[in-house]
Amino acid sequence: MIKKLILSTLLFCGIATAAPTPAPTSTLDAVLERGVLRVGFDAGYQPFEMTNKQGQYIGFDVDLAKMVAKEMGVKVEFVNTAWDGIIPALLTNKFDVIMGGMTVTPQRNLRVNFADPYIVVGQTIVLRKEKAGEIKSFTDLNDPKYKIAVKLGTTGEQAVKRLIPKATLLQFETQDDAKLEVINGKVDAFVYDLPYNAIFASQNQGAVVHLDKPFTFEPLAWAIRKGDQDTLNWFNNYLRQIKGDGSYDRLYKKWFESNAWLNQLK
Repeated sequence: MIKKLILSTLLFCGIATAAPTPAPTSTLDAVLERGVLRVGFDAGYQPFEMTNKQGQYIGFDVDLAKMVAKEMGVKVEFVNTAWDGIIPALLTNKFDVIMGGMTVTPQRNLRVNFADPYIVVGQTIVLRKEKAGEIKSFTDLNDPKYKIAVKLGTTGEQAVKRLIPKATLLQFETQDDAKLEVINGKVDAFVYDLPYNAIFASQNQGAVVHLDKPFTFEPLAWAIRKGDQDTLNWFNNYLRQIKGDGSYDRLYKKWFESNAWLNQLK
């Protein structure tokens, strides 16, 4: 009698008949079902993601994304997104993964999960040529009389605020707008990632000087929504595979040890 009473009470409360909550579908499963991997980035970050003369996306990250999609057996779709809104766009499912040269930081890691780093870079400084002898390291810029241009929402901006706090900071929506200020002599320096600055300086010899020793340590990684261990596991194992079989090295040489791709740009 007591057992029947307990059972009837559980049934009345909906406990005994409640179905178990299904596990959330992973991004990996959603991509396979959709047949398309949606990749978010902010085009213009050389040599990671750029637009060629035909309006197509090219670059190191672009090639990596194509390799990932091919291995998954799906198509790839690129979603060009302003950098300061790229994490919110990921979190609201505008795309599946950020493959856009994103530095792993504790602040970003509170909002997204990162796969293992696929490359390590650091911040460097491009000076207008008149300041070449006067400024020899980032510490020399730590004075209000010096104007530094950065791209809004980047680790370059964070590095200046943290390590060169006394300098006059000027923020710009794009890296192209920021670097033009140096070329035009309106600011003294531009702080951004080493690979981009190396290309910028090589294309503007005589107008700027590159202090090419990085003053920060910045691992770049792919970002996905939090709590998705299946997708994270797949990405990490895939990176391990291509770094072991030579595929990654061939791609690295194409984009970082050769400048032939510059002919494809506008």
